[in-house]
Amino acid sequence: MYIGLETDAESLRVYEPQLVTGLLQTRAYAEALVQGALPETSTAEIDKRVQVRLRRQERITAAHNPLRLWVVLDEAALRRVVGSKLVMREQLEHLIEMSQLPHVTVQVLPFEVGAHPGLNGQYAILEFADAADSSVVYLEGVTSDLYLEKAQDVQKYAVMYEHLRAQSLNVEASRQYIADVAKSYAD
Repeated sequence: MYIGLETDAESLRVYEPQLVTGLLQTRAYAEALVQGALPETSTAEIDKRVQVRLRRQERITAAHNPLRLWVVLDEAALRRVVGSKLVMREQLEHLIEMSQLPHVTVQVLPFEVGAHPGLNGQYAILEFADAADSSVVYLEGVTSDLYLEKAQDVQKYAVMYEHLRAQSLNVEASRQYIADVAKSYAD
């Protein structure tokens, strides 16, 4: 269901506290992530999951009507080594590259912020061009996902997101921060 909503969305705002969001993952990062998170998964299933993730990314690089994406990443997403230092360095370099697209914004929420409105976990707000389609908040779970469509619920998450954006580093400072962390993986 989520992939269908994402395909129809005009814009997507994501808060990700632990990992680089799927739409901005490299193949190597995605493979290492699936292997680590689902250790009993077959190679064929890992490949299938990674292929789906990479196909979803075509919305970001589309020449016509690309998905507008705004991502707030907690610093933990940059510091958690997924795969290896090489995988992380390449992932962070890719993140910088993607953040330079005019319709992609990436901000880093540094540890020094302390308590913040995103402590309850990852979420995404999907918005649609058709006014008849209301915005949806997506909350991913281990055994099931939750979709919030009530206006007051969506508004609450939208306000929380604005607070997260305001507490995060600005776009340029975020790129520099990501670059600095990427360099630390060169050792």
